[in-house]
Amino acid sequence: MDERRYTSLAISLHWLVAIGIVLNVFLALTWEYYPDESVRPAINLHKSVGITVLGLAIMRLLWRLTHRPPALHSGYQKWEVQLSHFTHFLLYAIIFAMPLTGWIMDSAWDKAAENPMFLFGAFEWPRIGFIMAMDPASKKAIHDSFGEAHEYIAFVLYALVFLHIAGALKHQYFDKQRELQRMWFSGSVE
Repeated sequence: MDERRYTSLAISLHWLVAIGIVLNVFLALTWEYYPDESVRPAINLHKSVGITVLGLAIMRLLWRLTHRPPALHSGYQKWEVQLSHFTHFLLYAIIFAMPLTGWIMDSAWDKAAENPMFLFGAFEWPRIGFIMAMDPASKKAIHDSFGEAHEYIAFVLYALVFLHIAGALKHQYFDKQRELQRMWFSGSVE
C-alpha cells in the first residue's frame, strides 16, 4: 500500500459521503419544480440520504480518529497545510451539522406525528421524541430556527466543497502533485 494513499475504507467513506451530499443538494434545489405528487417522496429521499450521510460521517470520524491520514506532500506551503486542515475540520463539522439540523427540524414539523419517516421506505426512523412532545409554539420556533440554520449551513457547505475541490485540483494540475490519486482506489501517487 502506498503510504501517501488513504485506506480503501477511508476512500469509500469519502466518496459515499460526497455522493450523498451531491444527491441531497440536487434534491433540495430541484424539488420545487417537481409535480405535487413527487415532492413528498423527494423530501423523504432527502431525509433518508441525510440520515445515511450522518451514519457514514460517524463511521468516517471514528476511522479518522483511529487511523492517521497519509502525510501531505512536503513541498506544500505552511498556509496551504493550515488551510487544508481548517477546511477539513469545517467540512467534518458541517457534515454533522447538516443532517442534525435537518433531523431536529423534521422532529419539530407540525405534521411529523401523522407522517412517520421511513429510511428508504424500509423501516421507520425515529424522530427526536422530546422535541415532538413540545407544545406547538415551541415546536414551530424550533422548526423555523433549525430550518433556517439548515439553509445557511448549506451555503457554507457549498463554499467549503468548492474550496476543497479547488485545492485538490490546484495541487493536481498546477503543483503537479498526484493529490486526486490519494483519494482514489488506483493509480500511482508518486
